[in-house]
Amino acid sequence: MLDFVSTVFENNKKRDPFPSKKKIEEFVESFFNFLFTPDRYVLQNISSFQDRYNELKYFLYEIFLELNIDKKNSECFSRKFFKEVPNIYQTLIIDANAILESDPAATVVEEIFLSYPGFFSTVLYRIAHQLWIQNIPIIPRLITEYAHSKTGVDIHASARIGKSFAIDHGTGIVIGSSTKIGNEVKIYQGVTLGAIYVDKKLSNQKRHPTIEDKVTIYSGATILGGKTIVGHDSVIGGNVWLTQSIPPFSIVYQKNEVRMRNNSPFPDPINFMI
Repeated sequence: MLDFVSTVFENNKKRDPFPSKKKIEEFVESFFNFLFTPDRYVLQNISSFQDRYNELKYFLYEIFLELNIDKKNSECFSRKFFKEVPNIYQTLIIDANAILESDPAATVVEEIFLSYPGFFSTVLYRIAHQLWIQNIPIIPRLITEYAHSKTGVDIHASARIGKSFAIDHGTGIVIGSSTKIGNEVKIYQGVTLGAIYVDKKLSNQKRHPTIEDKVTIYSGATILGGKTIVGHDSVIGGNVWLTQSIPPFSIVYQKNEVRMRNNSPFPDPINFMI
């Protein structure tokens, strides 16, 4: 037993430092709450609200330090991230309004903030994507995997997603690492934007599809391949399997056949066993 413990100890000791998952999850939850669902205490005055924002900056700085990034670069990375926060926030407001305008069940934008898993996963994706742009290791993946665990939506941090992005329901959505999504795209539950096949040698190639502007993808659709382009203003029906490009303004759907059963009795079976 001592040999086993020693082996595990040595193996972990050799690894590069990594941050606390719990701390990263706490950061993104605090960040989300600050932007969209702040408590009444911090809303008493602008000073307390600014203090909370400064706390978030320092929180991220501490997480960078846990990655064994030196103090100077940790401060630089944190400053760069928060410089982009106003743009991220404006994009997320557009995303939230896109959901509100397209979902008949949504009544007010606060409902989107408080209860829509698709919006929560989009917020965490946009946080992770900015950190991915800054070449921060590990943390972007941990953030999107936290969103995955909470919502069932799996968006890789390196995917590129435009503005006015709406996820309805959300559960079971997979968006691969080299996916490119335009503006005003709406995706329903169970959609996969993936690769035709998996090979480690293809890690630096575009393996996932491109979805142009104003495309709607209904539940259960699977779109695969780095060369697959879904033209703008197209509609992809439920349970469609697509591995080739389609032009703009296309409608792709499965043809269902409905056959009416008459009222005549079923014939006796030749062999009937239970």
